[in-house]
Amino acid sequence: MTPSEIVDAAITSRMSVRAFTAQAVEKATIEHLLQVASRAPSGTNCQPWRVYVLSGASRDSLVEKVCAAHDAMRADPAVAAEYAEEYDYYPQQWISPYIDRRRENGWGLYGLLGIGKGDKDKMHAQHQRNYRFFDAPVGLMFTVDRVMGRGSMIDYGTFLQSIMVAARAQGLHTCPQAAWNGFAKIIMPHVGAGANEMLVCGMALGYADPQAPVNGFHTPRVPVADFTTWLD
Repeated sequence: MTPSEIVDAAITSRMSVRAFTAQAVEKATIEHLLQVASRAPSGTNCQPWRVYVLSGASRDSLVEKVCAAHDAMRADPAVAAEYAEEYDYYPQQWISPYIDRRRENGWGLYGLLGIGKGDKDKMHAQHQRNYRFFDAPVGLMFTVDRVMGRGSMIDYGTFLQSIMVAARAQGLHTCPQAAWNGFAKIIMPHVGAGANEMLVCGMALGYADPQAPVNGFHTPRVPVADFTTWLD
């Protein structure tokens, strides 16, 4: 493959994997990914990212805590008020075409898994897979200093994408996860984050399970012509 083909393949083969094997990821490999990703651009080179890497007992303990909170929310919906996200990842009011793409994504994923619209037990279990990092052996938590502006979230996007693309070069897969954001009050003290930090998102990292049907789910992308205006 040519250099351009290698880069294209790393980007286009990236997907949100929702089933991982138990195969361990070496600390040196994770450090390499973060070192490569640190070359991501940021406004005036602020480099606003801070990363917490969880594996082993620290990962398992966090999974247990958040899954318990998630179960408590289901048992008593009023508990959800205790776990509010600190920033709006999604819009408060959905409009087309975004709501259409969201529904297409949900129907495609749940349909593949055989989860019907009214099957609340299966839906809860699948949603909770997020809080188990989809069985990935490594979980990443990303924070940003509260003093930073909105532009730092743009910087963060380039950093996260760089990690995910670099992971493909190592034969690894990822799943970026905003699902963790509502449980910041559990996560932040668990990882030792300071009061000045805000949770941006989590990410599962590991080796994809090739036998899992869910990993056959690939989201569509709209054609370039749908989002591009050419000005000569």
